[in-house]
Amino acid sequence: MRTLVIDSATAACSAALFDGEACIAARHEVIGRGHAERLVPMIGELGPLHAIDRILVDVGPGSFTGVRIGVSVARALGFALDVPCHGYGAVPLVAAMALDRNPALDAVAVVAIGGHGEYFTQEFGADLQALTPLQSIPFDDAVHAISRPCIAGDAAQEFIERRGNGTAIPLGPDAAYWPLIAHLPALPTAPLYVREPDAALPATRR
Repeated sequence: MRTLVIDSATAACSAALFDGEACIAARHEVIGRGHAERLVPMIGELGPLHAIDRILVDVGPGSFTGVRIGVSVARALGFALDVPCHGYGAVPLVAAMALDRNPALDAVAVVAIGGHGEYFTQEFGADLQALTPLQSIPFDDAVHAISRPCIAGDAAQEFIERRGNGTAIPLGPDAAYWPLIAHLPALPTAPLYVREPDAALPATRR
């Protein structure tokens, strides 16, 4: 089975093409902004897509704009190529990447950049089982709540500096490492928002 995996949920933008779990081609760039302009050309650089069987996309949590761009591109390609489209989580992928690079770890906490002065956080065991729920919490609350010595994610170094101890594993999700979480259940192709929306619906008049 050929799988196209795309990821634009964070400051990085990546795409990878797999035959089974073997990576045929991959691209990864830390661009900060401009995902809408870079993602589609990056996918085109992987080679012909007519033979792919499915598409997987990072649904977050992460950058509001980046996640929506990735989901929109995945859905559009799925429709155009008439193949199924599924989602995967940014946080489990980061945890899997950290555990893969540090096989001696028995657990890792992922701390990723959120919004409005908050981090996205979740802790995982060495078997990638979630030990805590995925949540978005204020900086100070996260520092007091997370005691794991090893912290992975794009906010890992910042978190360690705030807390004053521990080991940072700075990294973000990369589509080329998707096989590390291939065994996890697929998610819907809809943005994964951890915190409540800032805007509220207007009250219904009686």
